Amino acid sequence: MALAFEDTNRVLQEERLFTPSADIVEQANVTAYARSKGFGSYEQLYAWTIEHPEDFWADMAGRLDWSKPWSRVLDWNRPFAKWFVDAECNIVHNALDRHMGTPVENKVAYYWEGEGGQSKTVTYRQLFDMVNRFASALKKLGIKKGDIVAVYMPPIIEEVVAMLALARIGAAHTVVFSGFTAEALRSRIDDAQAVAVITADGYFRRGRVVGTKAVVDDAIKGTTVRHVIVAKRANSDVPMEAGRDLWFDEVMNTGDAACPCEPMDSEDLLYTLYTSGTTGKPKAIVHVHGGYMVGAYATAHFIFDLKPNDVYWCAADPGWVTGHSYIVYGPLLNGVSSILYDGTPDFPDPGIWWALVEKYKATILYCAPTAIRGLMRFGEEHPAKHDLSSLRLLGSVGEPINPEAWMWYRQITGDRCPIMDTWWQTETGAIMISPVPSTSLKPGSATRPFLGIEADVLNMNGQPVGSDKGGFLVIRKPWPSMLRTIYRDPERYQTQYWSQIPGVYFAGDAAHKDKDGYYWVQGRVDDVIKVAGHRLGSSEIESALVSHPAVAEAAVIGKPHQLKGESIKAFCILRQGNEPTDALLAELRSHVRNTIGPIAQPDELEFVPSLPKTRSGKIMRRLLKARELGEDVGDVSTLDG
Repeated sequence: MALAFEDTNRVLQEERLFTPSADIVEQANVTAYARSKGFGSYEQLYAWTIEHPEDFWADMAGRLDWSKPWSRVLDWNRPFAKWFVDAECNIVHNALDRHMGTPVENKVAYYWEGEGGQSKTVTYRQLFDMVNRFASALKKLGIKKGDIVAVYMPPIIEEVVAMLALARIGAAHTVVFSGFTAEALRSRIDDAQAVAVITADGYFRRGRVVGTKAVVDDAIKGTTVRHVIVAKRANSDVPMEAGRDLWFDEVMNTGDAACPCEPMDSEDLLYTLYTSGTTGKPKAIVHVHGGYMVGAYATAHFIFDLKPNDVYWCAADPGWVTGHSYIVYGPLLNGVSSILYDGTPDFPDPGIWWALVEKYKATILYCAPTAIRGLMRFGEEHPAKHDLSSLRLLGSVGEPINPEAWMWYRQITGDRCPIMDTWWQTETGAIMISPVPSTSLKPGSATRPFLGIEADVLNMNGQPVGSDKGGFLVIRKPWPSMLRTIYRDPERYQTQYWSQIPGVYFAGDAAHKDKDGYYWVQGRVDDVIKVAGHRLGSSEIESALVSHPAVAEAAVIGKPHQLKGESIKAFCILRQGNEPTDALLAELRSHVRNTIGPIAQPDELEFVPSLPKTRSGKIMRRLLKARELGEDVGDVSTLDG
């Protein structure tokens, strides 16, 4: 498919620069690593990892256990990669077994908190025991190496146990977000040929019970599913079919205390995870034990600067790749304590997140810009009620963060905490562009590529663009946590990711690189609006709107226009205390004009109480556009609420 995209003008400028304190730089994990390699700066270290990527990634892999060493670090037959060739490992051994007999064994692995105030604490030893028993029980049910099992659960400890137990015995998990419809779940079960589904009776969301078992019962009709294992979360009265349906706890009780990890080739399947494309059916992204393990470990260690005493909170859902890499595998590989929250950021009130930070003395918070903007709407009243002094580092994930949202996020912690604004994808497996704690920060920029990652911004002919232009975000060379293929569809993998711009991985995002080499991701190429020959990133117009003190959140779409090609329509959520008026509407349109220029001024602006967004934190501009044009909105099962 040819790319119908021209260079995008960089229209929104950001000159503020925040330099980390000497203490933060001195104490950062990445500083210690740079010194161990004989480098005096992060820039020197990064240059070495680009010149010698295999040495760097072998160094990272060497920090983990392997039951058989690799013969070669990389076998690259574009676009297919094999990392740590011929090596054997099991990611669960490194996430759990490796910590037994060390001080980590008795450390809390997860502080779990439910929406209704229920809480649970699970240590690494307890998690190890649960995973062993459940893994053994799965084997007794006939689930074996090479099988794929669907996991359709809310964020509860049993979901983590299920993922780890499957990986332990060499079966792959395909986690399906618990808000998907039966039809969406069925399509994924069919594509994966899943032999079982692990689910829950239901869960709570904003005070109401959401049933999951009924969805599973509908989804598995006529499929390959032999077993349905049901965890009790909502204590709902659900039908259980004899011979097929089993309670999670009862299954676990049939397992043995010890279930050794299955030795896995580095390239053996760990999981598939479905991601929607701009067109066509959802794609099953393939990730494997070895390279994914190394990428998740290294990025979590250096970007989040994980230390033994940290209480780390990734406020995502394990049903998305953020949860896979930075709720489950990354933190466990690093042996830190995590918070797992089964609830929303605004229920029972908009202070719940800050209350949990205070309760568990969280040191790191990693969440989506949508959540940040949503909490901005309620002002500083709620965070001000809580002691946030334990926080030392913040993170952002899911889509570009508006500079003013970035500033608010920083200010509520007393302007102390550096923000790791991360860019990556389901396909990349791990963070690709991000600061580290020693990086000087620009609000709204993901800064520079991570160690060993060679990114660039190119035009449609594959040529680098200047700092005054935008283009396509690409990755030039393979990396360990990269997707290996699309499950059962290698041709689509090659066509979609490695043929759009020959020789490089095309991410599907528009981006700009400034004169300092900082990357500014402008969103999906499909979210670029063409007005009278000018291509504008929707995220930049949204940033201009959010920079106005009355606006908490904004989304912008393009609509067909007979003369200009496309016109701009903006949707705005106001901060608490502001009322929608014609005068404010005119003021906001003028504000965008003065901030960016006349070409970016919205033709229409509508005040709305909410915006359609997924639980992974992405505003669904596609849905806004479809509604505006009277088109079919398609599958909306991932919408939050």
